[in-house]
Amino acid sequence: MENENNIPEVVEKPSNFIYDFIDKDLEEGVYDRVQTRFPPEPNGYLHIGHAKAICIDFSTAEKYGGICNLRLDDTNPTKEDTEYVDAIEEDIKWLGFNYANVYYASDYFDYIYECALALIDKGLAYVDELTPEQIREYRGTLTEPGKESPFRNRPIEETKDLFARMTAGEFDEGTLVLRAKIDMASPNLNMRDPIIYRVMKAYHHRTKDKWCVYPMYDFAHPLSDAKEGVTHSLCSLEFENHRPLYNWFLNALDIKMPPRQIEFARMNVNYTLTSKRKCLKLVNDGLVNGWDDPRMATLCGMRRRGYPASAIRAFVEKIGVSKAYSVIDYALLESCVRDELNINAPRTMAVLRPLKVVIDNYPEDKVDNIEVEVNPNKPELAKHTVPFTKTLYIEQDDFMLEPPGKYFRLCPEKEVRLKGAYYIKYASHETDKDGNITVVHCTYDPESFGGETPDGRKVKGTLHWISADYCTDATVRLYDRLFNVENPSDEEGVSSFADNLNPNSLEVINNCKVGNDIKNAEIGSRFQFMRQGYFAIDKDTTKGNIVINRIVALKDSFKK
Repeated sequence: MENENNIPEVVEKPSNFIYDFIDKDLEEGVYDRVQTRFPPEPNGYLHIGHAKAICIDFSTAEKYGGICNLRLDDTNPTKEDTEYVDAIEEDIKWLGFNYANVYYASDYFDYIYECALALIDKGLAYVDELTPEQIREYRGTLTEPGKESPFRNRPIEETKDLFARMTAGEFDEGTLVLRAKIDMASPNLNMRDPIIYRVMKAYHHRTKDKWCVYPMYDFAHPLSDAKEGVTHSLCSLEFENHRPLYNWFLNALDIKMPPRQIEFARMNVNYTLTSKRKCLKLVNDGLVNGWDDPRMATLCGMRRRGYPASAIRAFVEKIGVSKAYSVIDYALLESCVRDELNINAPRTMAVLRPLKVVIDNYPEDKVDNIEVEVNPNKPELAKHTVPFTKTLYIEQDDFMLEPPGKYFRLCPEKEVRLKGAYYIKYASHETDKDGNITVVHCTYDPESFGGETPDGRKVKGTLHWISADYCTDATVRLYDRLFNVENPSDEEGVSSFADNLNPNSLEVINNCKVGNDIKNAEIGSRFQFMRQGYFAIDKDTTKGNIVINRIVALKDSFKK
């Protein structure tokens, strides 16, 4: 497998507890192969937390020469949409993984229904008429056992009849449910007669109006795994308490070679939301510009911002696989992105807040072609040329009339070097009616080309620049983290999304100056703007308007 930058992926992964379990299973002959699956619910877009599960599921199958399927858990039709299905498939492929097959939980609805009938026939399931509130009350607490429903021991034939009538649509939603008969006194609340089917008169995006009852996730999941031939069901740690129920269903239904569930700690990254429900709230409340807003922790948002897929995989690899709860510093992800772009992104010059500079003694019709390296990490690549002319743009911050101490940029007292070109000195300046500096006039030393002078003098300041005659305007979006607190949440009693939003998460700068190499770049192309950071061409770009996203700044804030 190769990533989007055609860098071969290392197949051999370091050992972890998941591999240890699988090694033991293979050694003892429990399984003679390895098959995994990635089973997202198509009710939202995938986020950075899903990237860990994707990498674990697919790389585990790859390590053992097995297969990994994509299975969409579409058991809740009121929240699911084909839009999300398409996005999930795109995100997985973008990350660099290829699933063997695409399945849906709905592919197995007939089989799952037959399993429910089998439980009824075994006396292990019953139709309950308690209200949802009564079911919660009867369930008990962590310290008190539950109590049995008065309908728990109704005759099998009666349960079969009621379940058939539920399926035929005779009952309203919330009136009857089918429950597994396990143990209302179990210390594990998941084992206290869980609901396995409920009435839901909803249109399904694949089965249409065929069903009026739908299986619960805890029932559909192990049976889908079994029907599909999964050997190792890898999931996040919140399902650890559900594993006894997972195994109970498989044992009660006499499943041959049942899958083994193994849990790992989910990925928690500070300053982000990794809940599809909460991400949907951000979108619906208009707090972000859609699921692919580059400030979002969604994979499509990160892709649009310019994050390389290989950097996200490297991030997951650095975190490793464990069962311990932890919160990862977002700066580590940025560090992985920066490392990847440093190796692969071509260098160019761009001026975000332009200030015009006129070199008074430079000939009007003279054009010097300045050679600029594409990437110092790839010396084999040919250099590209940048035109140098009489009128240029530099950054506004690179000139001051009255600079503070240790200011090494352009000012009346200091000579500076223009990247790859000449030394220049301040001569004069022009202002508008409000006193703002609009043009700086300078002189240049014709013998200083390339930074070498006959007298050997050196300067401390080197500025990037753009020729006014060979540039184009662009809109640049400077992104920062979306939240200003480490653990943003909309839970009652904490604070609202609005309170936690970073008001400086997006700064839009118009009339930036970029070179013609940017003008014709494809959407998604990435560059390092010298002294600025890493940037990508956004999909909002049109023929008359280039839109550029800052991916990440040059400075690495991650504490190694």
